[in-house]
Amino acid sequence: MIQEIEGLRDALARGLDRRGLQDRLPAGAARNALDCAFWDLEAKAAGKRVWELAGLAEPGPVASAYTLSLDTPARMAVSAKDNRERPLLKLKLSGPDDLDRVAAVRANAPDARLIVDANEGWTADQYRNLSEELRELGVDMIEQPLPAGDDEGLAGIARPVPVCADESCHDRASLEALAGKYDMVNIKLDKTGGLSEALALKAEAEAAGFAVMVGCMLANLARHGAGGTARPGGRDRRPGRPAAAGPGPRRRADLRGQLHPPAERPALGVGGGSVPHRASDDGATGQQRTRGVLRHAVLRPATQHEDRSKLLKKKQLHPENFILSRTPKVSVSKDL
Repeated sequence: MIQEIEGLRDALARGLDRRGLQDRLPAGAARNALDCAFWDLEAKAAGKRVWELAGLAEPGPVASAYTLSLDTPARMAVSAKDNRERPLLKLKLSGPDDLDRVAAVRANAPDARLIVDANEGWTADQYRNLSEELRELGVDMIEQPLPAGDDEGLAGIARPVPVCADESCHDRASLEALAGKYDMVNIKLDKTGGLSEALALKAEAEAAGFAVMVGCMLANLARHGAGGTARPGGRDRRPGRPAAAGPGPRRRADLRGQLHPPAERPALGVGGGSVPHRASDDGATGQQRTRGVLRHAVLRPATQHEDRSKLLKKKQLHPENFILSRTPKVSVSKDL
């Protein structure tokens, strides 16, 4: 990723902007990092939060799912009991014993809403065999049950539990192939290549009748703040538990009750709200200033020096938060 960004150093110095960036890099982490940095710079220059700059309605807090890692049914039961007060739990599944896993979690977290992620690990027959029983256990959504390159088995079959596309949905070009197979899409900025495409994907997905979930991958808090701009609004305003910030000055997101808060500062809502020195203040050109801001904002990915487990242990990584929008238009699900 660093090499891709460094490869655009001269273009950035010559004035490459966010719109031009979309054609210079493919979707992925590098374009995401630069795209978010551009949004941050533009919003700080305008003294606005990104949602204002994008012309969106003011967002409210939304519920964020707490992930229970794949384990034996007995161990997942213990984890569910420890987190039974959380409003929304996401279960990682694998195939064998999945129904026992979900039943164990439900027994130990009777009031939580449940969503499950099969991570491409099922077959179409497994989905058909499990989906009705998962509905009976109160599961609200099944994420990516079949492999992305082999999901035609979902076409035309009954979906008693809404199905969400993750690996099958990257950007707007993915949407046409999802029709008739999925009810929701999981938008992740590293898949879309930045907030610009994420916002466009969200708009087109909702217009096509898909519900939207916003997911995250490994990133620092700045990019989680950008991801929050693509989320739908929410009305749940419970108090929250302090959660992690990325590298740099510690910033806290209010997640006690698992609410992902909207930005409170200009730009992405992370760090200081003002633009660094104006070009006239230090003799630098506008392009040099742009390059410096982008370098500061981009070349410090959360995984550059430390692995995931260390960051999680130090509470410097956001948990795997997934934000649900509205109920898919199916007949059997609870209100998501």
